[in-house]
Amino acid sequence: MALTIISLMKQVPLPSEMRMGDDGLMDRTKAKSIINIDCGYALEAGIQMKNDNPDAKLIVCSMGPPSFVVSLKKAISMGYDEAYLLSDRKLGGSDTYATGLAIATMLKHLGFGKGLNEDFIIVAGRQTSDGDTAHVPSQVAENLGIPQATFIEVASLTDGHIVAKRIIEGGYQMMKLPLPCTLSFTPTGIDPRRPSLSGAVKARKSEVKVFSITDINLSDKMIGLSGSPTIVAKVANIVSERAPIKMCEGHGEVELVASLIENIKSGKNTIEVKEKKAKKAKKKPEGFEDVDFRNGASGILTWAEVVNGKISRPSLELLTPARNLAADLDADTKVVTLIIGNGTDDLAKELIASGSDEVIVVNDERLEEYRILPFASIFAQVIKNINPEIALFAATTAGRELAPRIGVKVDGGVTADCTALEIGEHYDRKKKVRFYPILESRRPTYGESKLATILGFVTPQISTARAGTFEVPTLDESREGTVTSFTPELIEDDFVTEIIETVRGEGGLQNLFEADVIITGGRGTVGDEMQLVKDLAAALNKQGVNAEWAVSRPVVDEGLAEYARQIGQTGKTVRPKIYIAVGISGSVQHIAGMKESETIIAINHNSKETIFANADFGIVGDYEDVLPELIAKVNDGFTFGLEVK
Repeated sequence: MALTIISLMKQVPLPSEMRMGDDGLMDRTKAKSIINIDCGYALEAGIQMKNDNPDAKLIVCSMGPPSFVVSLKKAISMGYDEAYLLSDRKLGGSDTYATGLAIATMLKHLGFGKGLNEDFIIVAGRQTSDGDTAHVPSQVAENLGIPQATFIEVASLTDGHIVAKRIIEGGYQMMKLPLPCTLSFTPTGIDPRRPSLSGAVKARKSEVKVFSITDINLSDKMIGLSGSPTIVAKVANIVSERAPIKMCEGHGEVELVASLIENIKSGKNTIEVKEKKAKKAKKKPEGFEDVDFRNGASGILTWAEVVNGKISRPSLELLTPARNLAADLDADTKVVTLIIGNGTDDLAKELIASGSDEVIVVNDERLEEYRILPFASIFAQVIKNINPEIALFAATTAGRELAPRIGVKVDGGVTADCTALEIGEHYDRKKKVRFYPILESRRPTYGESKLATILGFVTPQISTARAGTFEVPTLDESREGTVTSFTPELIEDDFVTEIIETVRGEGGLQNLFEADVIITGGRGTVGDEMQLVKDLAAALNKQGVNAEWAVSRPVVDEGLAEYARQIGQTGKTVRPKIYIAVGISGSVQHIAGMKESETIIAINHNSKETIFANADFGIVGDYEDVLPELIAKVNDGFTFGLEVK
């Protein structure tokens, strides 16, 4: 059977053109649309594979309104052979769970994923700019029952197997996957090509095959707003509470740096922040019936991800919202943490001291490193055994692919990248019922300009939490808890994906979360390959300040820094005491990862850059001039107002 390469593509609205509808939700009907950026890289990855396998067929698939035909024809003009669109009004309002099911059903209708000995590869973008969940590739893979690898930078087909480079915190993994499989690509690989003239002619003559849900035998009970396990309850604008910037004055770098030092001594500008009113208890309208959809489910399950023999910081952060949620639920609500690895028993004590009531330990020498298929199987088995009402994962590269795959296994939806988790209530005015208690998962969306509240009506209610958002709990060595050993049932097919090599660089994730000062270089600092940025961090460390350097996404794209150092929506979220942004324009995606910093200093030669609207202190000047002067002052003892112990 000839190889088929299937690219999943989505057309997305421009965030700048999104508007709030009368119902409080986002209206995308009048917004201009483009091919999702990550999907463009997946399209190119598919073409690259065909170049190495000339007999392969390239097909592109999408789900959405009839207007998506334009983008599908563009894919044909790039070199794809066939295009298919699943379009039906009944799909409107589908969450990622329903979307993954619908796309997988369409692929099965086309003859793929039926459990036969098939040679096909699914390529997709890592995530979409309008949702930023990174869920659908995992959900499609689980629905088809095939292995997957996400956050892929490059991949090749060699001797009937895929060899892929997967980006992880602190470095990368080289992986080997059998066919069929699903791969999701980061926007750091080979840039998408432009359509050729002959391709454009071919696209004009081609026909995009459009399916309805009836055509593919998909029930409307499983899709759309009514068939989705999660809903968007409301969307609110995100308003900055940072005071106007205090700009430094002077001629030349000496005066500008001297002005910065004086400004830091005198303090930031301030604004009057209205005190948030305490939430008033809602009075239940007459005639509403209380509904507890948990059906006996109880407790909160978290995952302790193990990296280099230690519990990752984001996994410990999870225990802060977990304990808060447990306090708002029934008095006997337990926080249970699952830890999977080899020889992890000693880590259970740290989890109990951090807030877990029970730790379930799975030890297997085959599980020393994270592997999605056996880990997803183990989680599904544990969920079946303990029946939790909530399951929480850190939104790391592993957590963002694992949670949605587990969601499909337990028939539940997942809310991604949350920055707030609370217990609330939901009124269904049509059915005249009040759902309580229910998990309110809040997450930034639409280019970080809006805050969406997502509700799930299937247990466990699954959410991933953005790393760096919650504080690590204070260790309490006096806490008591139980440690339980669990032996899962695993099969040979759970281990078909092979990890060839794992490379983790110095610095990276842990240091960025713990640093008091972070100096981040953007596109404007690539002239000296970030050397001055690194030198400033080194100078501060010599003074006894815990400092680290980081980058914005364009620098990672240039290959000058590892992904582990990227700050922003698709990188790390940090909250240091001092954040110094050098040569950074200030895109909303970058601001998302550093806006919680205590003090932000911006250095840029262009006074009109957006970064200055999101900083406390600013210097307009060339970094090649300003940073050497700043480094000299640090060498003389200046520490940005921080006390050195």
